[in-house]
Amino acid sequence: MGTGRRTGRRDQEATVPDPSTAEPSTAQARTAEPSTAEARTADARTTAASAPRSLAEALRARDDVALAALLHARPDLLTPVPGDVTQLATRAGTRASVVRALDRLDRFALQTAEALAVAPDPCPYPVLESLLTGDTGSTGEDNGARAALPGALGTLRDQALVWGDDDRIRLVRTARELLAPSPTRPSPTGLGPTVAEATSGMSPTRIQEIVATAGLPATHDPVSAVSALNALFTDPERMSALLDEAPAEAHQVLGRLVWGPPYGEVTPDPTPPVRWLRDRGLLLPASARTVVLPREVALYLRGGLAHRVTEPVAPAVRVHREHRPQLVDANAAGQALAALSTVEELVKSWEHAGPPVLRAGGLSVRDLKRTAATLDTTEQSAAFWAELSYAAGLVAGDAEADEWYAPTPAFDGWLELPPAERWSTLARAWLPATRTAGLVGEQDSKGRTLSALGPELDRSAAPEVRHRVLGLLAELPEGASPDPEALLARLAWERPPRGASDLRTRLARWTLTDAEVLGVTGRGALSAFGRALLEGRDPAPELAPQLPEPVDHVLLQADLTAVAPGPLRRPLGDTLAVLAEVESKGGATVYRFTPGSVRRALDAGHTAVDLHAFLAEHSRTPVPQPLSYLIDDVARRHGHLRVGAASSYLRCDDDGMLNEILADKRSAGLGLRRLAPTVLAGQAEPKALLDGLRAMGYAPAAESRTGDVLVARADAHRSPARSAPAPVPDGPPVPDATLLGAAVRAIRAGDLAATAVRKEPAATPSGGAAPGGLPRTSAAETLATVQAAALTGSAVWIGYVNAEGAASQRVIAPVRVEGGFVTGYDHTADEVRTFALHRITGVAELAEDQV
Repeated sequence: MGTGRRTGRRDQEATVPDPSTAEPSTAQARTAEPSTAEARTADARTTAASAPRSLAEALRARDDVALAALLHARPDLLTPVPGDVTQLATRAGTRASVVRALDRLDRFALQTAEALAVAPDPCPYPVLESLLTGDTGSTGEDNGARAALPGALGTLRDQALVWGDDDRIRLVRTARELLAPSPTRPSPTGLGPTVAEATSGMSPTRIQEIVATAGLPATHDPVSAVSALNALFTDPERMSALLDEAPAEAHQVLGRLVWGPPYGEVTPDPTPPVRWLRDRGLLLPASARTVVLPREVALYLRGGLAHRVTEPVAPAVRVHREHRPQLVDANAAGQALAALSTVEELVKSWEHAGPPVLRAGGLSVRDLKRTAATLDTTEQSAAFWAELSYAAGLVAGDAEADEWYAPTPAFDGWLELPPAERWSTLARAWLPATRTAGLVGEQDSKGRTLSALGPELDRSAAPEVRHRVLGLLAELPEGASPDPEALLARLAWERPPRGASDLRTRLARWTLTDAEVLGVTGRGALSAFGRALLEGRDPAPELAPQLPEPVDHVLLQADLTAVAPGPLRRPLGDTLAVLAEVESKGGATVYRFTPGSVRRALDAGHTAVDLHAFLAEHSRTPVPQPLSYLIDDVARRHGHLRVGAASSYLRCDDDGMLNEILADKRSAGLGLRRLAPTVLAGQAEPKALLDGLRAMGYAPAAESRTGDVLVARADAHRSPARSAPAPVPDGPPVPDATLLGAAVRAIRAGDLAATAVRKEPAATPSGGAAPGGLPRTSAAETLATVQAAALTGSAVWIGYVNAEGAASQRVIAPVRVEGGFVTGYDHTADEVRTFALHRITGVAELAEDQV
């Protein structure tokens, strides 16, 4: 054989034609075949020798653009900036960073990583492809997995979760540990341990019994016996023949375990089908009462698939309903107007006596119910409006000893803005907010109920989910709305849930609801001003034409109601809100006049004459006679009784009325007694006395210390100026191009310093660099070396200890040496720096090929 090879080589050398001549003969081509085979072998060896042997080597081989892409995709690797590529690779393999990277993969990229976790390590590309396409992979009859696999594998490589060429694909060790199956943590694929792993604690005798029962020849050691079993289970023809002999019930047992979980509980005396499977190693013991289906057997039964269903293509978000864009905008504008009214009503209801802040922060359940009653909505909706007002900086705690929620000074400025700009303020606060009102009423990990405005409502994923939901809506034609379930399926594909709580799906559902009630969407479709909000533009110019102009009049009716045919201008709306009660809201707001509301206006300092003039000025219809009578009647009785502080007192020129009050049993709780024919003293506080008399049907007025009627309107309370709550970031911020460029340069420079080849130091009393340590030279030798480098313009390797005592190694090109300092270009930092000579531990020249 050897002679033949040598002869063939000589023949080849003798008969190789000149490249310019005609094609070689067939005999010549056959003679050249051995050399071609040897060349292929040599190429394979060269490829294997040049393949990266570690993740650090794979990263080092990347160009700057690819390295910057990795840092952009995984910004946590930049905190702090790695000193060199080895540090970058180490950090990329830490558990926290790998978990974060896996959480950001789409479903097919994650399925590819899961398949690699149960594949041999390293894994050839064809083996990985077969795990994702099954037995049909070679015919192309798959669902697109073969075509999508290169892209998914590229994503894993770009994010440094996978390294190595297609012949030796390796999943980083931490990711394999997270995704590979174990007895306590089944694999996401539903596969169990391999035959070798499942039999690792089994006695050699028992393994030989399984080998014999399976019809295999006996072996001399457990390792070869396990190899024989593995060869059987991975041979489709022999496995088919073996399973043809299995009882029908055994196939049913395998069918229950094949797609996972692969573990099953058995009794000490298992049924014959289970015993048949166990005796042949198709089921292996995992514990005293548990058996497991080996991975090789499951893959055969699955047709080679790692997953029951592979999803290489993202689900489409199709149009569910189509509306005219004008109708969508009009509907959304109506919701936006209602949102402004709701927020204004909520904040104003906290002007005089806002709810107290709980000791742990937030609103109590009772105060949330009161707020919901004030807004005539559900508690969940009231929590959303309270959180939105808080996020926009319109309400905050007043920072008093007994803290209460109150409007902020920003609320007054917000009220003066045009409606479109007020809505823009709310929408711009909602989109990036991390506080999640949907969690209100649920319990935290310690069993405590989460309260509105409380400290535990931040979810860093909320802004990203909101942007993505609106982004998917924006991809549809204008006026089109999707099926919500299809949209949620798309989001679940882009970021598969990895845990018991599918928070992202819940956030997406809340986003759809919140966007509709806020007016970002209308009838499920993205509005024009919602699109502007998503694109980062000011939505006010898009919204303003959709909103009705404020009106300066109402329509008074004979049933003591007033109809506002649109949003009222501010002075009119404020006064009418005091004079009447809101009965219904909508496109037209209905107000109702009652004795209590009229008395409230009189308490606020208005007179009957003022009220008549106000209604006559702002009503497009004549003032109804019943309304005029109501105002006059309440005004005639208003202030007839006077209440002051004794604890309280009650005086009236009509002593008969005082006698009537004393004789009324309902006044017993007020503790009244006569001081004079026209004066009664009470034990109750003035406010309690006022409320008690009003409950009895009287209309008393408060009196000042000087005897004048006291206007009962309370001053609007304001909290100190507060900024809106800052969103809680979801990890480190995404770096910009400037930071990425600087980080890549620093990593490259640090890698140069760490991997530069140094000259072997001469044997001197001071010694050279310790293996893996800083160079060590005397002060005189250090000075001489850096001076020589400055003269020749060459680079040197130095060890340096800074003022904080931190040691580092650097590659510098000295430019100037004077005054005890050396100034030069620091390749590690990619800038010119000055170093104190006395802090340089030593210096070494670089090898000739490194200079």
